[in-house]
Amino acid sequence: MRIRALLGAVVIATVVAACNRDSTARDASQPDTSPTPPRSRGCDDVPNASDLKKLLQAAPAQNGDAGGLNHGKFMWGAIVNRNGELCALAASTEDAAATWPGSRGIAIAKASTANAFSSDTSPLSTARLYTLSLPGHSLWSIANGNPLNPACLAPANDVKTGIGNVCGGTIAFGGGVALYKGQTRVGGLGVSGDTSCADHEIAKRVRQAGGLAPPSGMPSDDITFTAADGATPFSHPLCPNTFRDGKKIGDEPAASGY
Repeated sequence: MRIRALLGAVVIATVVAACNRDSTARDASQPDTSPTPPRSRGCDDVPNASDLKKLLQAAPAQNGDAGGLNHGKFMWGAIVNRNGELCALAASTEDAAATWPGSRGIAIAKASTANAFSSDTSPLSTARLYTLSLPGHSLWSIANGNPLNPACLAPANDVKTGIGNVCGGTIAFGGGVALYKGQTRVGGLGVSGDTSCADHEIAKRVRQAGGLAPPSGMPSDDITFTAADGATPFSHPLCPNTFRDGKKIGDEPAASGY
């Protein structure tokens, strides 16, 4: 009887303690489920440097002429993951110095911009930021945000400096697109080395060939031109020898009045 009474007292004490316990206290043995589970595997979800180089080299021959000054054949490419960390750098030429050396940093900034301002439901290419970023428009001065980390700059032929870092940079002209796996944004791609219109065209082809384009149900982030598509807040100016999807759109007007 004494044993039963003792057991009963222990049970009652346990129940009372449970009732009096702060309901908001965290039980370390039962961690809460995160409301925002990881959406990607970092750099494992995007092409590595070797694959990026192959995609850049193949892009000019896909879907007709890419236009521009060099038809998209002398390009730098950069890829960041969902968190904005630089995952891969590559040049389409065997000698990276044969491309514009300044395009290395611009490619990184384009990749960072496309990733930073796209979401799981709405891709936003750097081309679509152009008009919005001009004086008098709603995103004036956006290019001053998230400046490129100078620690990520390096000489031509250096495809290692900056890898793993958040390099940042904000660019408001064509050449940067977000990367997707299904409904999830997994990073951004930046391409530079020709006109900004040709840069966008090559980036679009690389993304498509790599199987990283946004699902068809999402809004389009393709480059648009007032001359071909009518005026919109997302229009990008024509470049010299502008092509889109293999078709000539037009040329940047000649300067006058100087």
